[in-house]
Amino acid sequence: MKRLRLMVQVAFSIITNGYAYGFLQGKIYRGSLKYACVPGLNCYSCPGATAACPIGALQALLNQRELTVPFWALGFLFLFGSLLGRFVCGWLCPFGLVQDLLHKIPLFRKRKRLPFHRVLKYGKYAVLILLVGVGSAFLFSGFAKVPAFCKYLCPSGTLLGALPLLGANAALRSQAGWLFSWKAAVLLAVVMLSIKVYRPFCQYLCPLGAIYGWFNRFSLVQIHWETEQCVHCGACQAACPVDLSVEEISKSPECIRCGKCAAACPRDCLHFFQAKREAPDSDCWKSEG
Repeated sequence: MKRLRLMVQVAFSIITNGYAYGFLQGKIYRGSLKYACVPGLNCYSCPGATAACPIGALQALLNQRELTVPFWALGFLFLFGSLLGRFVCGWLCPFGLVQDLLHKIPLFRKRKRLPFHRVLKYGKYAVLILLVGVGSAFLFSGFAKVPAFCKYLCPSGTLLGALPLLGANAALRSQAGWLFSWKAAVLLAVVMLSIKVYRPFCQYLCPLGAIYGWFNRFSLVQIHWETEQCVHCGACQAACPVDLSVEEISKSPECIRCGKCAAACPRDCLHFFQAKREAPDSDCWKSEG
């Protein structure tokens, strides 16, 4: 499971950010594929990105002069949310992969959560409402609509978009000012924190994770728990990177469907597919009759 997940993460990141010409020339791909979104956080401005980010698309639609309901972006998020939930975060998000790799660096004593996690985990909902929603649809920053999340916070955009573009384009480097310095500081903080804490951006700040988390209880992809077989040994919670109990796994908005709990279960009572229950032995039924 661990190897399969890493292979899927790497392959999906290459597919969605594989426009090599953009990295070499410091230019953004603007072809027809950019009208489509990928399910994970994937910066539109990344020179390797071949499609758009759903949060970026949502902000762009909210940025229209007249306030309208962004049905296209909401429909896209509803589709992938109802099918996959936060499986997208665990398997298909390039910035999620970046944080996974950073957490493997053998520095610091590792933690699953930050102190005051029960309060801080609502930060991603605040980002969704205030930066993605209010900042895009209403007045913000000098009484103008702006894609506030992308402009002021998103570390994925800084890492995969701004840094490659500035590295390849001298004209852009000369224009970098305080805003880039702020975004670079946010990225540095997330990078350093990711080495110690598992996916801090996903747990506390990502608006896309906040949206997909709402669908976790009823999305098509689930980690099923066979309660009859479970002996409550705690192996799944020990393996869970965000410290979820067996009752919370899959149903919690924090579960990213990484599958580590299923791999750790000694009785095979956690799995992505519903177990096929064996029919009662016919002879047994006959003898009881």
